[in-house]
Formats: sequence, C-alpha cells, structure tokens
Amino acid sequence: MATDVVMPQMGESIAEGTIVRWIKKVGDAIDKDEPLFEISTDKVDAEIPAPGTGVLLEIRVKEGETVPVNSVVAIIGAAGEKAAAAAGTSGSSATSVERNEPTQPASSASRPEATATLADLRRTRSSPLVRKIAKAHGIDISGLNGSGISGRVTKKDILAVVERGGAVPAVARPGDRTVSLPPPPPAFAPGENVRIEKMSIMRKKIADHMVASVHTSPHVYSAYEVDFGRIDEIRLKRRAEYEAAGAKLTYTAFIAKATVDTIRQFPFSNASLDGENIVFKRDINLGIAVALDQGLIVPVIRNADERNMLGLCRAIQDLAQRARTKQLKPEDVQGGTFTITNPGIFGAVFGLPIISQPQVAILGVGSVDKRVVVVNDMIAIRPMCYLTLGFDHRLIDGADAGRFLQALKERLQNFDESWM
Repeated sequence: MATDVVMPQMGESIAEGTIVRWIKKVGDAIDKDEPLFEISTDKVDAEIPAPGTGVLLEIRVKEGETVPVNSVVAIIGAAGEKAAAAAGTSGSSATSVERNEPTQPASSASRPEATATLADLRRTRSSPLVRKIAKAHGIDISGLNGSGISGRVTKKDILAVVERGGAVPAVARPGDRTVSLPPPPPAFAPGENVRIEKMSIMRKKIADHMVASVHTSPHVYSAYEVDFGRIDEIRLKRRAEYEAAGAKLTYTAFIAKATVDTIRQFPFSNASLDGENIVFKRDINLGIAVALDQGLIVPVIRNADERNMLGLCRAIQDLAQRARTKQLKPEDVQGGTFTITNPGIFGAVFGLPIISQPQVAILGVGSVDKRVVVVNDMIAIRPMCYLTLGFDHRLIDGADAGRFLQALKERLQNFDESWM
C-alpha cells in the first residue's frame, strides 16, 4: 500500500514550506527515516526523512515550489505500483494508489473555515511576523490582497506596502501619516553586461527579516574595546581539560557566559516591545549566529544562564554542527531573547548587526587581534577585541547601552575561573 509524503509543519506558526531539493528521484529505493527531501520555512531549513520504506513512485511538488503544510508532495510504494490522486482540493488533498474504493467528498462540517470571511482567512493564514509588521505600521491586513496561497498575505506583500507607504492605517491616530517613497532605480540598464541569478530561498527569507527589522526598530550602536588577555590565559590553562570532556573552549563560550550574566543585571536587554508595553523575558534564550554557505541561521541556547561554561561550550558546538548539517529542529531556532553574532571570525574588526525581531538588542563580536595599547601608562601588546551592541532606541537609550557594555567589558577583562 502506498504511503503519502506530506509537507511537515515545522513549528506552531508555520503555514507553508518550500521544497529546496529532492535528495531522491523517482524510482529510487528508500528506507524509512532515510533523508528524502530538503525544505525551507520561515524558521528553519531541514532534511525530511521518508515516512516509510519502498520506492519513490511520484514527486508532486517541484524544487523551488511552496505549498501549505500537510500537502502531499510525493508518494512512496512498492516497485511497479501506480500512484493516483484521490478526489479533493488541489495541493493539500490526500492521495492513494489506484484501487476500487469510493471517495467520499468532504462535508461542509469538516471545513470550518467555509463560514469565515475572506478577511478572516487572510488574517489567520498570515504569519505572526506579517501581523506584527502590519501592526507596527498601522496597516489593516484585511484590506490587502495577498499573493500567497488562498489569498494569504506574505512578508513580501506587507513589506511592499510598507516600502510604498501607501496603506491606509487600521485606526487613524493624531500624527499618523503615510509617506510616498520614490521607486528604487532599476538594478541594471538594458544591454548592460550583467549575470542574473535567482536568490536562494534562505537568502530571500533573510532579506525579508532584515528589511522588517530595520522598518520596525530604530537601530543605534555603541562599540567598546575589550582586553582579552585574561581570557587568553584561562583558555590556555583549561583548554586540554575541556577537550578531554569533548568540548572546545572558545572565545564565544567566554563571551556567552559573560553576556548572560550581564543580561541578568540589565533586564531591559532581554525584552520585547508589544505596542506600549515592555515584555521582560524571565528566560535568557541566547541566539548564536552560525554562518552557512547559503546564508545565516541563529540557533538558540535555551536557559543559557542556567548552564556552566562546559554546558555552554557543548551547546554552542552541538547547535553549530547541526546547523551546518541541516539537522536543526524548529524549536532550536525559536524563542531567542538576545543574539550574539561574530563577524570577527572572518577578520572583521567590528560589525553593525541588525536586530533579530522581536528582540531589542544584538551583540556583534569583532576579531581578537594583538594591538599596541597603553596599560598603566606603559605601552603593551595585548589581544584586543571590539564588542558592538546594536539596540532598539525605542526602549534602550545610549546611557543604558553604555552601562551594559561597560559591565560586559569588566566581566571579560576580569574573568574569574570560579564562574566556569
């Protein structure tokens, strides 16, 4: 008997997924739980295992195509078996092998959305990020004609409205106004010597999130120079001990440890804004950005403040490895409350990262380089690093950001082995 392969729901708020790559082709033998195809969603890229053993009889969704969750994307069955679609709606209908079984039409009772209005459907089928952007810009989402499946308003749709400044606010307030922005100039002129390449799915999602963040948060940056001499001493002293325990004692682990302790001291850095309310997060879920060949992903260490140094080292190592092998689960990239990104590993002296919504701050780590500095009125050569805090000026002022960075600097420069 044939087995349907469906688009999985990789997270509570995920409504659709995109097939990035088929690992198997029609006619290939497949074992249960063997990687079958690769998907990309708003939250995570992942390899999806086969739900059963057999032969891949049919592929119904092409690479690059986006479909709702629970849509049948392929059929697995016995060699020589023929797959056929049962009656139902396109895309999300059940499928079966051809056989003499009657197909019952779905009753209206089984489709509760049948009585919903078009506006209700568009709203419920839009992601939380889309609704958040609409709310931040006073846009009535029910008045938009979405380009997504069944009229769903996508991030691309809402960002286009924001760019044009042409949406009517949902509720008019004193001071509300729309701004008409001129269209951007063309990317290239006719006849110009160019090469055009379609953006990858991950790159498009990164672009959407970055544009949304810049439109949501007024970004401000502060940078502090930190002496990593004490960190270097401890790393050299304890490195072999950590390697014996199966963990690498990296700069990132020291920074993570000092950061979560500083976050606990300054709760405003571990918060979000909800309209006129400040939501202080009690859990410190630390996002650590990982660079991939095709883009960037930010897996999250949950309750990072409850881990010792060895636990942080292991978590950073595990998440980075699973990110690079596409083994992350949706929960691994959700719920972050503060993010650390490290452009310094590529040689950048410092970076000015964009905040990951709905967070209000992000720490950029520059390269650790030996530089000539003045220590106790004497010239010395020390391993120095610039730490940059990007923060949402709606909530955090420059003085608060300065206090945060100063406290973080002191923790790193005076790191105590007892904190490990």
